[in-house]
Amino acid sequence: MKLFVGLGNPGQKYARNRHNIGFMALDQIADDHGFGPWKSKFQGDITEGRLGSEKILLLKPQTFMNRSGQSVGEAMRFYKLDSTDVTVFHDELDLVPGKVRVKAGGGHAGHNGLRSIHEHIGAAYDRVRLGIGHPGRKEMVSPYVLSDFAKSEGDWLSKLLRGVSDGANYLAQDEGGKFMNAVALRTAPARSSKTATPAKTDPKPEAKPEPLNDDRSTMQKLLDKFK
Repeated sequence: MKLFVGLGNPGQKYARNRHNIGFMALDQIADDHGFGPWKSKFQGDITEGRLGSEKILLLKPQTFMNRSGQSVGEAMRFYKLDSTDVTVFHDELDLVPGKVRVKAGGGHAGHNGLRSIHEHIGAAYDRVRLGIGHPGRKEMVSPYVLSDFAKSEGDWLSKLLRGVSDGANYLAQDEGGKFMNAVALRTAPARSSKTATPAKTDPKPEAKPEPLNDDRSTMQKLLDKFK
């Protein structure tokens, strides 16, 4: 059994925030793979289902971002899971919008949700980093992540979420490379097939006329030359 955790803030007010892309990813997986109804438990919303042969729990903590670890810790203890059974889906400022990266362990890089999870279960869990881009200045980060995705971002956001859902089976089997390939099939622009330009060939040399048999005498040739 594995626990997939999506990070975000509860309530309709935050539903379309960039900070809530982790919630969005889990909603897409649940919808596409026939998970059961969401239930309130472990200070969060949880649902069960299968990805391939693996039983998967999807958890959206409802504690607000900076206390996400409370919910994750409760669910882990109840199901007797190790931190290595946990994969956290979260927004990533250091990746351009639409990029996805998988990471095993590591620091929290100042992300409040990850910081809280570190405090409750340690650092040895996997992450799916969902790129939302950076606003450019540190003081703009908070209002940026708590603002909604713009309508113009809908295309790449939809492709990213569908790509994550497409690759969820691989993620459940710890096949990060295949997961990334599945995401790329959705998010990478298709390469246009270019018609091969025919190889240039040198023009055929102009055929020289074959010399005619000349049976004139030397004197006649000389006389004809001066005509």
